[in-house]
Amino acid sequence: MGRGILEHAYKEIFPFWDRIPEADREYICQNSYMVTYPKGKNIHDGSECSGVIIVRSGSIRLYMMSDEGKEITLYRLHSGDMCMLSASCVLEAITFEVFLDVEEDSECYVISGPAFAAVAKRNPDIKIFALETAVGRFSDVMWVMQQILFMSMDKRLAIFLSDESSRTGSDTIRLTHGQIALYMGSAREVVSRMLKYFANEGIVEVSRGGIRILDKKRLHKLTF
Repeated sequence: MGRGILEHAYKEIFPFWDRIPEADREYICQNSYMVTYPKGKNIHDGSECSGVIIVRSGSIRLYMMSDEGKEITLYRLHSGDMCMLSASCVLEAITFEVFLDVEEDSECYVISGPAFAAVAKRNPDIKIFALETAVGRFSDVMWVMQQILFMSMDKRLAIFLSDESSRTGSDTIRLTHGQIALYMGSAREVVSRMLKYFANEGIVEVSRGGIRILDKKRLHKLTF
């Protein structure tokens, strides 16, 4: 991939780009590549430093897994999002394992973890950016934990459907009950039962095409 394409992308993504030496910018570009990941592929299993992953298009799910195999989705990455938690060699304080699965065919920029870490050691701006990015994501993780530990299922589902509708700009959520359960850290049967309740109340319509929100006001009230 030409350096010009990477330069243009990184200048928009990294606020520190114009403040670091030319040699370091070139080094990052030399240790970057673009890859297309197919749907269903695991691209990080928590056991190595996979690098800094930037989503150009598509969707990637980041999650933790218990010893028994239970998964908890921490957040999802979409176009323009970046994952620092896959680069444990950059943020040495990260000692827990996270996993990344590709939800749909995705194009990503990947920067070598060791290369990014080496440049970060020479440039405090990069280290600060990496830490701030990770802290921002930890806020998302804490929000997920708060929902799982302290919120009722109807409220959690209402929040999920509202957020997904806002993200996609559509009143129809084109996800299966199983996918929603996976993202919410719940069981498919529980999600299906709650969606049936929402449908009986006239809040949503459930079909093979997905879940269509019929009453946004009532759904919104359930989020409080």
